[in-house]
Order: sequence, then C-alpha cells, then structure tokens
Amino acid sequence: MLDKKNIIQKEEKAVLVGLVQKDQTEIQVHEYLDELAFLAETAGATAVKRFTQKLPHPDSRTFVGKGKLEEIKRYTDGRDIGLLIFDDELSGSQISNIEKELNLKVIDRSDLILDIFARRAKTAQAKAQVELAQYQYILPRLRGMWKHLERLGGGIGTRGPGETEIETDRRIVREKISLLRKRLAEIDKQSFTQRKDRGEFIRVALVGYTNVGKSTLMTLLSKSDVFAENKLFATLDTTTRKVVFEATPFLLSDTVGFIRKLPHHLVESFKSTLDEVREADILLHVVDIGHPQYEDHIKVVQTTLQELKAYDKPVITIFNKMDIYEQHTFDPWLEDEIKQQILAELKERWQNELLGNCVFVAATEKRNIDTLRATILNKVRHQYQVRYPYKSEYFY
Repeated sequence: MLDKKNIIQKEEKAVLVGLVQKDQTEIQVHEYLDELAFLAETAGATAVKRFTQKLPHPDSRTFVGKGKLEEIKRYTDGRDIGLLIFDDELSGSQISNIEKELNLKVIDRSDLILDIFARRAKTAQAKAQVELAQYQYILPRLRGMWKHLERLGGGIGTRGPGETEIETDRRIVREKISLLRKRLAEIDKQSFTQRKDRGEFIRVALVGYTNVGKSTLMTLLSKSDVFAENKLFATLDTTTRKVVFEATPFLLSDTVGFIRKLPHHLVESFKSTLDEVREADILLHVVDIGHPQYEDHIKVVQTTLQELKAYDKPVITIFNKMDIYEQHTFDPWLEDEIKQQILAELKERWQNELLGNCVFVAATEKRNIDTLRATILNKVRHQYQVRYPYKSEYFY
C-alpha cells in the first residue's frame, strides 16, 4: 500500500480549516469541523485549533484568502503543529502553495478518510480497494505536487526534469490503477460466486452513518462476536452471518459506514463491498438518535443509497442509542410524565414519517431488542413469501 498510509503520525497536533460558502451556514460548517476533528482523532491526531472563513467560493490558489492564511501562519509559527487539515477537497497546486506559505504538511478531508481506511484495511480486498482509491486521488494532483520542479517561463528550453518525472509518475500511477482494477474484478467474481453459493436465503444488510452502532447490533442479532469500536469506520470489510429467528433463517451483513462528503473514488473502489447493500432483500438503516445531527445523517445515508441504486428496498429504520438521546434531552428535574410525553411524540413523528417501519432501541443496554427481532422476523417472512413462495416452512 502507498506510503500515504502514514500521513498522520502518532499523537500529531493538527489545525482544522473550514470555508463558509454561499450555500452553507456557520453552524453547519462548525458541525462539519466537529466531524473532521473526530476523523482526525480516529487517525491519531489531536485538533488544537479551528479556523473558518466566509467566502462565496474557494480561492483558486490557496483555498482560503491571503489574510486568513497569514492568520493561520501567525498561529502555527513557533507551535508544535505538524498538520493542517481542510474540510474540503484541495487541488494539487493548492496543497503545494499552502505548504510553501506555511511550511506545514497539508491534507484535505478525502486524504484524511483515505488514511483511516488504509489503517483499517485488513483483508486483501480492502487493501486493494483503498490502494486504488489512493492512486485515483493522487493522479489529478501530480502536476501540483511536482510544480516546484518545473522551470519558470515558457518557450524553448522550459521542458525540465519536473515535467518528465510527472509523465513518468502518471504512467506508473495509471498502470497501478489498471492492475488494481483487474485484481478487484477477480475478487469481485469470487465474491459474487460466494454470494450465489449462499442458497435461497433472504439477505438483510445493516447500513447507516459511520459509528452508529451497526457492529454492536450485528453482535446482538447474530449472537457472534463482531469487532465494534467507538471510532469512525471501525468496519471496512463486510461481515455476513447466518441468523435464525424462530426457525426462519436469513443472512445478515454488516457493511462499511457512510459519511458526508465521502470521496467519490472511495465509493467506486468499494463497489464490490457495497454490492452486499445492492443485492440485499431488506435494509436495516441504523441511526444514532443520540447524535445532535442525526437527521442530517439520515439524509446522507438516503442520498448514498440512491447513488448506489439501492433505495427501492424494504427498509427498517433502527433508532439506536436511545439511552444517549434521553441523557441529552432530559434534565434531571424533569417529571417522568413529561419525559414519556416527549418520547411518545418523538416515536409518533417517526412512525408517521416512516409508515411504521421503525424501532427504537439502545443496543448497549439491550433495550427493546426483542421488539427489533420480531420486526425483522415479520419482514423476513414476508420477503420469503414474495421471493420463494414454495418455502412455506419459513413463514410461520
């Protein structure tokens, strides 16, 4: 895998930068920076300062304006800051220009996510998928990265070693991309054969924003150990288990979490992993209702499912972490009757919006898991009736 895997060193201090553009509010950008800080923490860095700027569109040379760049420079000079992280994608020339101005390592949100994926990848498939995404990220940025080697001016004699090395590197990167795509196509064929060999079982896939508790629910529902951690992208590889509820078997898969501004090339690289979502009969959309932006997370997941052409499936929305929601919502002095009224209104709202296809649980407390199992069982049995009407033994 690429050396970019080690972009962030252990306990590196980072400064975060966000731009408030014309279609955004300051509150939204600060929420995005909260998530960027969590991403940095997942990668092993600590965010010590944040900078934001209002601009109608990014500066073509340095993304932020000259004055803001000078402000960042005044803060970072003389401090033990090793990294500057931007919440939006930067071009190769922008990265190069900012690094020259500040004498700091500069990465963007996509690069940070790729770094986390590189650290999390365990299987050959995941490693190849991440490596492909890394090369796809680097290819359009090579010219900016090599700009310091090019000669100034134009005309005869300006074709310097920098340009030669760019062309060499581009050829190498394109060849790597081609090889990785072929390797992943072979893996995809093997995965497709394995999925076909699973027999005529209804397939259920857990989907949701990253770090919403999918792996914890997978463990509860399948009664098998699945890695779960309070960090973003704890799961990269799809885990599939055979589950039996009341003599009705089905296949349950845990999939990689979604996130806002997920790099397009990452989605493309993880196509074979996301096929579990496309080919599922039922989706369990897990939502962290304890998160302040959980409604935005729902929209991100719904948009991603539409992009994957996987939204025309039966969906059960699982509102997880109800215990966290209650901690954030209820003051200690609030009467129980008022608490119950607030919870009833919340549940009524989502039951109406989702036509009753939702369950409210707290996975870590195993709260309402029996109701969840019963809801899944009813949906699975209905799908057997639709897909395999001759398998009557699974209906009751």
